[in-house]
Amino acid sequence: MNMNDRIESLLEKVQKAPRYTGGEMNTQVKGWDEAPLHFVFCFPDTYEVGMSHLGMKILTGLINDQSWSLCERCFMPWVDMMEGMKAQQVPLFSLESRRPLKEFDVIGFTLMYEMSYSNVLAMLEMGGVPLERRDRGESDPIVVAGGGCASNPEPISDFIDAFMIGAGEEVMLELNRVILDRKEQGWTREECLKRLAQVEGVYVPSLYDAEYNEDGTLKSFRPNCPEAPARVMKRYVDNFDQAYFPTRTAVPYTEVVFDRITLEIMRGCTRGCRFCQAGMLYRPVRERSLETLVRQAEALVESTGYEEISLSSLSSGDYSCLPELIRELMRRMKDKRVSISLPSLRIDSVLKESLEETQQVKKSSLTFAPEAGTQRLRDVINKGVTEEDLIEKARDAFEGGWSSIKLYFMDGLPTETTEDLDGIADLAQKVVGEYFKVPKATRAKGLRVTVSCSTFVPKPHTPFQWAAQDTIPVINEKQEHLREVLKIKGVNFNWHAPHLSYLEACFSRGDRRIGRVLKRAYERGCILDGWSDQFKFDEWMAAFADCGLDPAFYANRVRAKDELFPWDFLDCGVTKAYLWREKEKSDRAEITRDCRQGCNGCGIQRFPGLCAYADPKRNQAPSPSLLPYEPAEKPEEDQAEGRNA
Repeated sequence: MNMNDRIESLLEKVQKAPRYTGGEMNTQVKGWDEAPLHFVFCFPDTYEVGMSHLGMKILTGLINDQSWSLCERCFMPWVDMMEGMKAQQVPLFSLESRRPLKEFDVIGFTLMYEMSYSNVLAMLEMGGVPLERRDRGESDPIVVAGGGCASNPEPISDFIDAFMIGAGEEVMLELNRVILDRKEQGWTREECLKRLAQVEGVYVPSLYDAEYNEDGTLKSFRPNCPEAPARVMKRYVDNFDQAYFPTRTAVPYTEVVFDRITLEIMRGCTRGCRFCQAGMLYRPVRERSLETLVRQAEALVESTGYEEISLSSLSSGDYSCLPELIRELMRRMKDKRVSISLPSLRIDSVLKESLEETQQVKKSSLTFAPEAGTQRLRDVINKGVTEEDLIEKARDAFEGGWSSIKLYFMDGLPTETTEDLDGIADLAQKVVGEYFKVPKATRAKGLRVTVSCSTFVPKPHTPFQWAAQDTIPVINEKQEHLREVLKIKGVNFNWHAPHLSYLEACFSRGDRRIGRVLKRAYERGCILDGWSDQFKFDEWMAAFADCGLDPAFYANRVRAKDELFPWDFLDCGVTKAYLWREKEKSDRAEITRDCRQGCNGCGIQRFPGLCAYADPKRNQAPSPSLLPYEPAEKPEEDQAEGRNA
């Protein structure tokens, strides 16, 4: 029985066979011999999660649009499929051509969530590729990765040959060109990696060495060859309106998490929430024009047949032409019964008119994110919204015919007290009260206020990267308190188990050594960790013990001001000096203005013309003690040849 027959026999026995069949409408399929470079885009989670990911759609389309490259897709199989593949000796394969991963020139992973790292290892092993980069030979694929978690690549650096830092649309084709040149010109693997390191925005971990202090903190991190830069600069999309965006995307045969059109209306955020890694990493704000968005929306509706468009960004309520965009989209889409939805909204946005427009076709629940229960704590995190903002928006929603509202909060934020937790319940009670102020004859039936509370995880490149996460017993106590005070009629309370957030904090701020823990946990059976029924916390703790590392060192420790962080060699635009100033302001519960109201000197102003709100006069160098890395000494061979490392 050939591999195709074995795969077909497996599909008859597993749940959700469409996860593995491919062939969806609009799928881009290129013949293997049509292009000399073969790339497989691996999403380290299940099909229904991966097919909701906009970045995958952008990059697969971009690569396939080049005559010299093809891109196929691969997703993490579910447990039943993995067991069947092992029994039938079927390697992990791409959806389009059903080729094993090991046959591709490039394997690319997107890293959107730390708890998907064990899936990366599982996919490599199932695909016939050596787990660790040091074990790969000349005939093995180059394994690359990008995405939000690549802002601290060190915890998974033992397994990735090269990381793309920043905008994938900018760096992907340059990276692929180097790998194609290697294939055509016969470079060695090492020579290829050194050439990749010279592409702006590419980090090659084998070309750097880490040294640690006796207390476990990082002592130094330096390149070990002249080709590797001392600091790696992230890549930006300068003209977002002209950036690549696909207008034909694959339409799944089975239900996925976000089964709709995702229209990215802008990238970046000016608000400066101190817990928000994306708000720091994706600076500055860049918008797509109304004309471009309308054209893209019409093309996507025509090519996919979807009946919902989500206007996506970090803060969609801040898009400068939002009312005009929604009016124009509704004018064009209303007769086609296509609805417009907005993601989680800032509660101080001027949205009443826009929300009324979006309900013409379909009314869904509204989601607001106060994040904290008291004004003091909202000022600590620089949320910049008030209780009055929330109550006003709730009133507008209930008067406009909504009866379902979701409120997002976090527990375990720095300086949080019991009073702050009680404030969450107080806000929920006041939102319920606004519903009953609407005349019974005109208010919608079925009040439902959902309060969701996630545990705070300190993230790199944020003002809270120095902060400790609450211990698991403390988080449990806080969540139990919230369960008691949120026993309010009309209110549902959802919370996240703290054990997963604890591990997320370990890997979020982990160093290169924690890769040993990842491999050991995988060997102990840890995969699909983002799924609660598969998560094995005890095995993870055993893996830490096996490796002689303390998870509390990574999750529950306050960092010193001048500590060298494993991610400091990456220049993501926002300087460490700015982040420390923001950390000090959070200690004083002092807010920082929105960038649209005046430049705050975050570091983006160092790049002329990139940020519309930047003040070049604020282009001052950060203090030496807070530079990501002082310039490394030149390697001996670099000194001898007089080149600039």
